[in-house]
Amino acid sequence: MTELPISPPLARALAERDYTELTPVQSGVMGPQALDRDLLVSAQTGSGKTVAYGLGLAHTLLGDEERIAPAGDPMALIIAPTRELALQVQRELAWLYAQTGARVVACVGGMDPRRERRMLDEGAHIVVGTPGRLRDHIERNALNPYSLKAVVLDEADEMLDLGFRDDLEFILNTTPENRRTLLFSATLPAGIVTLAKRFQRNAFRIEASRGERGGHIDIEYRAIRVVPNEVEHAVVNVLRQVESPSAIVFCNTRNAVRHLQSILVERGFSAVFLSGELGQHERNMALQALRDGRARICVATDVAARGIDLPNLGLVIHAELPNDAEILQHRSGRTGRAGRKGISVMIVPPARNRRAETLLANAGIKAQWSGPPTADEIRKLDGERLLLDPLLTDEPSEEDRQMAETLLAHKSADDIAAAFARVLRGRLPEPEEVTMPSMGREPRGAKERVGGARDRDDDRPARSSAGMAWFRLDAGRENNADPKWILPMLCRRGKVTRQDIGAIRIFDDVTEFEVSEAVAEEFAISVRRANAEDIYIEPMTEAPGQRGPAGPARKFAGKPAGKPFGKGEGKPPRDAKPFKDARPAREGKPFKAEGRPFGSDDGKPAGKRPPQRPTGKAERGGFKHRKGR
Repeated sequence: MTELPISPPLARALAERDYTELTPVQSGVMGPQALDRDLLVSAQTGSGKTVAYGLGLAHTLLGDEERIAPAGDPMALIIAPTRELALQVQRELAWLYAQTGARVVACVGGMDPRRERRMLDEGAHIVVGTPGRLRDHIERNALNPYSLKAVVLDEADEMLDLGFRDDLEFILNTTPENRRTLLFSATLPAGIVTLAKRFQRNAFRIEASRGERGGHIDIEYRAIRVVPNEVEHAVVNVLRQVESPSAIVFCNTRNAVRHLQSILVERGFSAVFLSGELGQHERNMALQALRDGRARICVATDVAARGIDLPNLGLVIHAELPNDAEILQHRSGRTGRAGRKGISVMIVPPARNRRAETLLANAGIKAQWSGPPTADEIRKLDGERLLLDPLLTDEPSEEDRQMAETLLAHKSADDIAAAFARVLRGRLPEPEEVTMPSMGREPRGAKERVGGARDRDDDRPARSSAGMAWFRLDAGRENNADPKWILPMLCRRGKVTRQDIGAIRIFDDVTEFEVSEAVAEEFAISVRRANAEDIYIEPMTEAPGQRGPAGPARKFAGKPAGKPFGKGEGKPPRDAKPFKDARPAREGKPFKAEGRPFGSDDGKPAGKRPPQRPTGKAERGGFKHRKGR
């Protein structure tokens, strides 16, 4: 670190924070080619970008001096996507520039704008803020951007994703043309490249990450296969298996966040949630609970978690898969910061197996695939961790020893040890019993399920060439079978999604349908438990037949004989149901034509034509009379 041209006051600040060596992105911005130039930096989240551009701005702001000039109009502007990230950047730059006399001011949404204007009037060297609040201060002449020497766009890709392009262009257009522009982004999509070409001059490219996409070197990636209805159980067991001081669990919607957080609290975890519905005060309270240790787990959506930096965050769980590889990187980048190791776990139900593989491939990540941690494995870990508990490793006080002598006088050592183990176990949430899914791509049924018997060969569903399995239910046209109610019913009983259901063929008395092979085994188990007298579902052991209206009748194998379709007594059997389109003959004398019949090919009929619908106003009365007859 001493070989790089670091300003002495900044070097002393780094030494006080126990910085022994710089990260690749920090070393990159200090190179001779990057001095006083525009920078386009691609670096992973958590790679030390804040300290990096703090070091990169030092020569622009200080020159060769150790103390900065008195505060006036801002010399540097840092733009961040969220208020949490902006406040975090303000704290980082405050200690980094503390020995230079620099004044760092934050301007973010959710705070009192009048207080921020007073701080700007008093003078500032560096202003850190969110795009909307900074634009508001510029438009109200509270922030003077005309003396800026440098502008930094931190996590520019997220700002574009959040819709801040117009605000960014407005701010950059008000700044001097000879400013430095430092653009930092975890990924470099087309929008970032276009922004860089427009607002940067001869920018020096620094690629501190492993290409535009790639896994973080300090993060261990895991992918856990689970059966469809045990995602929450898998989350509980992963949290119990990995003992991290703090963890984030990601969901895709607000409702999913609230639901999962309530489940974790019921299980005994100290958990809070972050979503867009929270006000700023509630959000600050949740983050403070995580920072001071009152809460260990944060359940959040992608947008709500952007910019937050939790201390000792060692675990990220994707309870629901992200939408693309870039979001996967941003989520996982919450851990593995500042040289610390982290774990990123994807929970993958069978229907999302292919999507998970695509996400990992697009992100350039190699994950370790496995089943969910079992309750027995977690209990074994609890026994090993018991000996490392601080209650046993810390030196006891004299009062503790006196209490121990009192206990030994009345209870045996075995009784005391058993009571101690019971107390420690009571502090831990109980692990969940889980089903071990098939781990490979071999045909379903090749391995036994945990907790159930192996299916017989003649019970396995027939396979189609498109990777689907065929099932049958005992309802057809005679029972008004319709995909509008069949599809939701199959998803509900089989615990699958609409994407897992393929073709649906409705015949007179049965309906045949396809289910994805990835979930066929679990689907068969679920519907077998849910089968009732009204509708019975079973796998098809033979190939599906191309049945027409006059095709041979096929008896349903699984439903007990003598039980009519539908609940309740007194319903007519199927063969007694009248044809719904049959109508009684109309009374009166039928129409009779003279000569050739009406509709013949060799001319118009000689007889009278059938009555026509009147179209003129004068005939409407006759039409009404005829209609009401």
